Amino acid sequence: MKNNNFALIMAGGVGSRFWPKSRNAYPKQFLDILGIGQSLLQLTYNRFLKLFPAENIYIVTNSQYSEIIIDQLKGISSAQLICEPSRNNTAPCIAYASFKLNSINPEANIVVAPSDHFILHEDIFIEKIKQALNYTEKHEALVTLGISPTRPDTGYGYIKYETAEKEGLHKVIQFTEKPSLDKAKEFLKAGDYLWNAGIFIWKVSSILKGLKEHAEPIYNLFQSGNEVYNTPEEQSFIDENYPKSPNISIDYAIMEQAKNVFTIPADFGWSDLGTWASLYASAPRNDDNNVLSAKQLNIKDTQNSIIHINSDKLAIIRGLDNFIVVDEGNALLIYPKEQEQEIKEVVKEMSITFGDTFI
Repeated sequence: MKNNNFALIMAGGVGSRFWPKSRNAYPKQFLDILGIGQSLLQLTYNRFLKLFPAENIYIVTNSQYSEIIIDQLKGISSAQLICEPSRNNTAPCIAYASFKLNSINPEANIVVAPSDHFILHEDIFIEKIKQALNYTEKHEALVTLGISPTRPDTGYGYIKYETAEKEGLHKVIQFTEKPSLDKAKEFLKAGDYLWNAGIFIWKVSSILKGLKEHAEPIYNLFQSGNEVYNTPEEQSFIDENYPKSPNISIDYAIMEQAKNVFTIPADFGWSDLGTWASLYASAPRNDDNNVLSAKQLNIKDTQNSIIHINSDKLAIIRGLDNFIVVDEGNALLIYPKEQEQEIKEVVKEMSITFGDTFI
């Protein structure tokens, strides 16, 4: 019997907030950032192998990372790599992948997920994904997994949902991108908001209809390649046309406008590992509340910090509280943990001043 369930793993980002570990040539999804012997991409792929046959797992990535992915994911073929020639955000990459999968199987029921998230309780995650797939198989719905917020975090998008539920799903009322601290506190107190984890479930027919209704220029651009998907002509069509697509997220393009959006509240030990602080929150800590990754380290009077030092380097550290210290290649980061949201902009300024040597 043909398996209509597919996974689409997005692995094309740069992860600039994890600089200097994460660089343009080797971003964080390919790193063993947790120190457990597997990259974040490998963890995600192995998680989805519990739900889908290997041949039904596709990776959306930037062309420059194809060799890394083939090397890291045993069993993945080059035909399962959906290579975007430019970074135009999630709406174009999902549109391209959807048309390609529609050409393979018009009944495809798809999970779209980032490659670089941390999930502690995989059994609960798998249960929620199955619940969503069962619903989207029978309904024309766009479903997202929402995470119950544990703090008023300004780095996440929020989903306001109806308290009434049907088959465990709640209708989405509104999406709010990265609110102010005061707003985040209001959302937490209200009790009917979830964090937007960026994990989506839908039938390919449903997302294509959503694109046609709410993002027609994107739909028309990729629909014009219908005859070439999964043929030798596909990549040349994409190389020529993909850069013409607008730079826009799937949240702005579709999810905030569509009326058939539902969410499943879920708690499975999730972190997007988007920043050093989020890694600090997820990783084991010593008695001084430090997260350490260093083989030759002399550390005193230091607490609440995250320290990553190259294994071939001796480091002596004293007197730090709530700091990020990361040594990687030709770059060194020493920054207050509570101000880490600035790192991305600082790195951008450095790239303008010094070129891409350090990026």
